[in-house]
Amino acid sequence: MKCIVIDDEPLGRKGMGLLIDEIPSLSLEENFGSVVDAGAYLQSNQVDLIFLDIEMPRMNGIDFLRNLINPPMVIFTTAYPQYALEGFELDVVDYLVKPIRFERFFKAITKAQAIYNLSKGNSSGAGMAALAITDDDHVYVRADRKFVKLYLKDINVIEGLKDYSIIHTGGERTVTAMNLKTIENQLPPDTFIRVNKSYIVNKNHISQVDSDVIFVGPRQIPVGERYRQDFFDRVIKDHWIKR
Repeated sequence: MKCIVIDDEPLGRKGMGLLIDEIPSLSLEENFGSVVDAGAYLQSNQVDLIFLDIEMPRMNGIDFLRNLINPPMVIFTTAYPQYALEGFELDVVDYLVKPIRFERFFKAITKAQAIYNLSKGNSSGAGMAALAITDDDHVYVRADRKFVKLYLKDINVIEGLKDYSIIHTGGERTVTAMNLKTIENQLPPDTFIRVNKSYIVNKNHISQVDSDVIFVGPRQIPVGERYRQDFFDRVIKDHWIKR
């Protein structure tokens, strides 16, 4: 995958370059200290993935991404975890908080690679149903030119990225060429709930709610403002022990 790095700090660009060099499937085409230079480059060059810092002078990474037309995949790299929700709302692949550990970086790249592979090999599946509800306890999901059987009780999180979704079942992941809204409309609403633009969660796998953040296994997922009331009504309201 062709990638670029956008970070106003030289050490940040160097650090990302070292991480990228460890992944044979990544090719670092250029790195930029400003979004202006990066924007000019993208007008005449095609890349598959952008590693994008958020806090930068003149224009931050979030505003830069909002202004891109048909952007490639993006992974935010930042020292500020409070921007995570905005990142999810912009359909970024992942959100890495500095200092970035290689294990966490590798996990993000694995996700990006799965989406990239699906986008390159999806033509044979055009027009075919990607998800089929067969009965009350499982579904069949089209992934990598085959149908994969998934039990609803095992699905803990479904993560959306534009026209693709990643279905997480324990330690396994299934990537399918279907957007999150389409999946949401076909899942039982008494079990699954949309919590922000990029995530659907299985209510039975929520272990903790802390203000506007929910915990599903090791994941911490922010609840978007437009989804908070529905989340409270469907998950918390009738199940809490009152004083």
